[in-house]
Amino acid sequence: MKIFLDTADLAEIRRAAEAGLIDGITTNPSLLAKVTGDREPREIFREICEVVDGPISAEVVATDTEGMVREGRSLSELHDNIVVKLPLTEAGLRACRTLSGEGVATNVTLCFSTAQALLAAKAGATFISPFVGRLDDVGHDGMEIIAEIRQVYDQYGYDTEILAASLRHPRHVLEAMLMGADAATLPSAVLYKLLRHPLTDAGLEQFLADWKGTGKSL
Repeated sequence: MKIFLDTADLAEIRRAAEAGLIDGITTNPSLLAKVTGDREPREIFREICEVVDGPISAEVVATDTEGMVREGRSLSELHDNIVVKLPLTEAGLRACRTLSGEGVATNVTLCFSTAQALLAAKAGATFISPFVGRLDDVGHDGMEIIAEIRQVYDQYGYDTEILAASLRHPRHVLEAMLMGADAATLPSAVLYKLLRHPLTDAGLEQFLADWKGTGKSL
């Protein structure tokens, strides 16, 4: 399962990329708004593409099909790794069909049902992003949708990749792996929790203490 970092913060992206922990990046207008300042969004996307050699999701902000297609084409010209992120609306799926037909990679976002995921696949989406945590927030078992979409896509032979999104903790990531998600996108806080385990820390401490007792160096 591919791991994507959900951020537009270049410092966070460089840290994770240099450690070889991530395969791609997802962004959204909210994340981008936190880091743009006086900089142009297109400049930020270019820099991200220079740091990470993998899919980089850049979301449109238009709400009509024509505007989404125009913005999507413009974003896709920035770099071969750009994936145009589109909302799961009728206008978004129309734009997805057009852009996908032109060979532009797409990520259909804000998916909250298996039926929506099916429609996105039929529109030619490269990725579908079901929002697990937000479904949990309203009383649903968010991880169920990952399993359902996996079953539907496998049953009907769709190539759209399942990108589990809105993951709040390591357990979400583990369940996404077990349910067959193709990728998971997560914030830095969750990414680095995957690295940590108290037994790892205790084991390392014991190894170093034992070695120190020898009084030798390597």
